Amino acid sequence: MLLDPASGWFEGVCHCPSPNFNERPDGEISLLVIHNISLPPGQFATGKVQAFFQNHLNATEHPFFESISELKVSAHFLIERDGKITQFVSCLDRAWHAGVSSFEGREVCNDFSLGIELEGTDELPFTDAQYDALVALTLQLQGAYPAITVQRICGHSDVAPGRKTDPGPAFDWQRYRGALQHTGEMQ
Repeated sequence: MLLDPASGWFEGVCHCPSPNFNERPDGEISLLVIHNISLPPGQFATGKVQAFFQNHLNATEHPFFESISELKVSAHFLIERDGKITQFVSCLDRAWHAGVSSFEGREVCNDFSLGIELEGTDELPFTDAQYDALVALTLQLQGAYPAITVQRICGHSDVAPGRKTDPGPAFDWQRYRGALQHTGEMQ
């Protein structure tokens, strides 16, 4: 896995381009937001997250889809349960993942953040493969965008409190941050 800084796309991951992005107002990348998603809720490896981010979700396939099929959202990355990474939006562009949000008093986090979705739910533990992929991806992103320090990695719930709960209590922040520190020191 290697980031092409000129394009903002990673080599060695699956590409599934989403139309749901626009240009960053200032080009700044200084925040990483961790999310979780599963479609239908609690079901994994359905391909529906990819369809959702590409505006191809069929509203008649599941009752839950009726409420979200018209939404235009995306994230930069999805990490599936087996650790597979899919990129939807160039890091250089503004994915539509955080919505109404604020970090350290600054509004509209999409303007300056990257969004990583973990396939999962608030309540179910994430897999070892997901943590491994998340750490590897985060270290690559920190290498390319040094403003993304450990202090500038947060959950969707942190930037949209009261509105969002992900990545949820099942996400092991201590494990993730510890692995970042340990792996970073080894490099």
